Amino acid sequence: MANFSNTLYNMGVMNDLARKDTPIHRIHPLAKVLTTFVYLLILVSFDRYEISGLLPLIFYPLLVFLFAELPAGPILKRILFVEPFIIGIGILNPFFDQEIVIIGGIALSRGWITFFSIFIKSGLAVTAGLLLMATTGMDKLAAALRLLKIPRLFVLQLLLTYRYISLLMEEVARTIRAYSLRAPTHKGVHRSAWGSLAGQLLLRTLDRAQRIYQAMCLRGFTGEYHTGEDAHMQWRDFIYVISWSIFFVIIRLYNIPMVIGALLMGVIR
Repeated sequence: MANFSNTLYNMGVMNDLARKDTPIHRIHPLAKVLTTFVYLLILVSFDRYEISGLLPLIFYPLLVFLFAELPAGPILKRILFVEPFIIGIGILNPFFDQEIVIIGGIALSRGWITFFSIFIKSGLAVTAGLLLMATTGMDKLAAALRLLKIPRLFVLQLLLTYRYISLLMEEVARTIRAYSLRAPTHKGVHRSAWGSLAGQLLLRTLDRAQRIYQAMCLRGFTGEYHTGEDAHMQWRDFIYVISWSIFFVIIRLYNIPMVIGALLMGVIR
């Protein structure tokens, strides 16, 4: 039961962070969505053997994190949760691509270079997505998607799934609590009861969904979701998108670490 309680608490942390009032939180949601989209587009455009060129992209999540005044714990915990999956995706590359290259006097296989590139790209992509959620919130994010002409059905499904998954977790917790009270000697749910509990959970979920929909209709829901936020971007929002986009394009066109290294070594005068 403690695991379910922690899960429900962690799901609400991102929404709480999105309610803060900082310069980043005050940026229009559409501007943050567009900036994140450009960031991800530039990120995935790098070659699979590129590592040094990716490093300047760290400045975007770092600066957003600092100016948004976000706590490190909740964000890092979610990043670390995804890291094993990222490692699992790229860990076999060193075995398939064993061509040796010399970097800084160190012999490495191209597979390890590819692995580190995937690791950096995936980590930055996950971080950018988490920061978007932590500084925008799902309601404003849904409104921004509608401004981008994303189909209403898709946005509404995404929003309701995110919002009411906590209710599903509460139903699961309530069902497991009832089972544990009736079978105190069992550790967990016995496999013989899996089918009946899953069926009961499905019926309770359908009943709750029907009641939620009826309540929404009684409150005037017609299929469109309104947040009451101003739909117009201001000049600071345009500056935010354009400034970051120019920065990302410069990073993509020029290998900033190599340029800085060449300057320090006196190659470029």
